[in-house]
Amino acid sequence: MTLKKKPVTGMKDILPSEMEIRNYVINMVRETYGTFGFSSIETPCVEHIENLCSKQGGENEKLIFKILKRGEKLKLDQASEESDLVDSGLRYDLTVPLCRYYSNNANSLPAPFKALQMGNVWRADRPQRGRFRQFMQCDIDILGENTYLAEIELVLATTTLLGKLDFHNYSIRINDRRILKAMAAYSGFPETSYDTVFIILDKMDKIGIEGVREELANEGFSADSIDTYLSMFQEVRDDVTGVRYLKEKLRDVLDAEVAEDLETIISTVEEVKTGDFRMCFDPTLVRGMSYYTGPIFEISMDEFGGSVGGGGRYDEMIGKFTGNNISACGFSIGFERIVMLLLERGYRIPDSRGRKAYLIEKNMPADKMADIIRQATEERQNGINVNISIMKKNKKFQKEQLSSEGYTEIVEFYRD
Repeated sequence: MTLKKKPVTGMKDILPSEMEIRNYVINMVRETYGTFGFSSIETPCVEHIENLCSKQGGENEKLIFKILKRGEKLKLDQASEESDLVDSGLRYDLTVPLCRYYSNNANSLPAPFKALQMGNVWRADRPQRGRFRQFMQCDIDILGENTYLAEIELVLATTTLLGKLDFHNYSIRINDRRILKAMAAYSGFPETSYDTVFIILDKMDKIGIEGVREELANEGFSADSIDTYLSMFQEVRDDVTGVRYLKEKLRDVLDAEVAEDLETIISTVEEVKTGDFRMCFDPTLVRGMSYYTGPIFEISMDEFGGSVGGGGRYDEMIGKFTGNNISACGFSIGFERIVMLLLERGYRIPDSRGRKAYLIEKNMPADKMADIIRQATEERQNGINVNISIMKKNKKFQKEQLSSEGYTEIVEFYRD
């Protein structure tokens, strides 16, 4: 049987040119987030199946790569349900593992705890541009901070990183799950139907307001509720004045402090930001994860045509592990999409050290070879990247290839 040389569908081999960009972004992530006080952690890629299927991950729980029990625990002939066969799975995000990690190690961690976590996750999803079945996630989370300082710090850290990676003119869309619920309550939708309403609302950017109206009607909701609901989206502006409008409009069903905190987040970030982006209040922003309890946000870039990151507050998730709720808020960049956009731009990594290529004529005498390697060693000790290789017959093509790899100086060595 001939072995298959292509990777499994939805996964990919990474060539050196992309790996170089990925490593650069990873290093920039660690450096930038480190200046904001985030500490790196690591969790296993395999999680208990009970944790992954805890109804915290929304639609992602349908996409778990499940792992069979091993050895004597696996009894195929006696299995009557899935739990007889499966006891773990590959993580589909980094948030569930982080909450388990914090619950298990809280006594050894500072309060509040600012965590940076990077690692691969797996989802049995349908692959498409910028979406894979195995992909890197990059999360920052603040645990134990119950004020809007957490949201402000997360947004500023993330946008500082994007600025260093040369991203400009994008938006941070922000909303609050409590505003979503208040708008639905004000419109007369029954509380048991909120999830259905929000799933439809989340399609607004794809099907438009009339498409949302039609789908809500198809679900059997009253015309009065639908009209009241959709009129608010047409009237509200996408800045702090929109937040103030809903604060007044929803005063009977929304705690004023919710709107005031959201306004503070938006105005503070706008006042102190260093990056080229805009804070945009978007009352249609839903975010798919069911664990969000407060502010939610997404990074929107026109060059991608969608979200390249997002997050929000999830104050009740750690309580699922410990019985006591702990304030928690996180922001995740779409690492794979960021790398993809950099590659599509032809992004070149800034390299102040310099890159040299030594081309050595074939059959170089041993003493001269030693001198050349000694020279390269000295340059490497001075921080210069030196690539030594034997000169090929097609030297012109070899030089072009080295230049495409970022080598700006090529030195040729001959026997004579």
